[in-house]
Amino acid sequence: MIEVQHLYKSFGERVILEDISAVMEAGKCNLIIGTSGSGKTVLTKCLVGLFTPEKGEILFNGKNMLEMEQDERKMLRQQIGMLFQGTALFDSMTVEENVLFPLNMFTKWTAAEKRKRTTEVLERVNLKDAHKKYPAEISGGMKKRVGIARAVVMNPQYLFCDEPNSGLDPQTSMVIDKLIQEITREYNITTIVVSHDMNSVMEIGDHIIYLHQGRKQWEGSNKDIIFSKNELLNKFIFASEFLQDAKELRMMEQLKSNPPS
Repeated sequence: MIEVQHLYKSFGERVILEDISAVMEAGKCNLIIGTSGSGKTVLTKCLVGLFTPEKGEILFNGKNMLEMEQDERKMLRQQIGMLFQGTALFDSMTVEENVLFPLNMFTKWTAAEKRKRTTEVLERVNLKDAHKKYPAEISGGMKKRVGIARAVVMNPQYLFCDEPNSGLDPQTSMVIDKLIQEITREYNITTIVVSHDMNSVMEIGDHIIYLHQGRKQWEGSNKDIIFSKNELLNKFIFASEFLQDAKELRMMEQLKSNPPS
């Protein structure tokens, strides 16, 4: 679990994050959403230690990251998996070598142990026959799955995903969403997803934090979002008439299945 308490971050006189508090639970997909410039990327960089906020606390399972000694921070970073927007795979390495990279960097496992773990995670993301292929030889969806395999190869407690569906077609996006959700629940990972994809919001948004101009404007689940009366959120999520109609239909369906008492 990650807890953020009264977080503030500025660059010069420009306030980027103002009094952000939230709880991101283990075993759930925690989505951070908002328009460009809303502060979601800065918030994520604060969470992984790339930016230091001026005020507030960031608690990883109750321990304040901002008060950790260097050795503690190093250990924490090894418990964090990252899925980058562009996958950030090494073009000169095979799929297997890309997934092995964190194990070679951060563990003292034997070669056999590392190969075994790499095979396990590649099979888990349905890439058991892609070990010897290079990134240029596989599709965009397969690259994302390699990125997920590399992100979870060290059994992280925390998984950060930056726009995991960027550049993918809708069908492949759904496959990636489902995979992230399954891995999150199977391994009880605290997963944080930064996303613009409204399909992701509605499908895997166990917990959603909506930022607008550096402030948290709304927090809830993908079920709550249908009934939200927050005007800023509704304009962001249901921007088109088609999506507004879809919202009304979904509200009617939920009311039929769960009528008010």
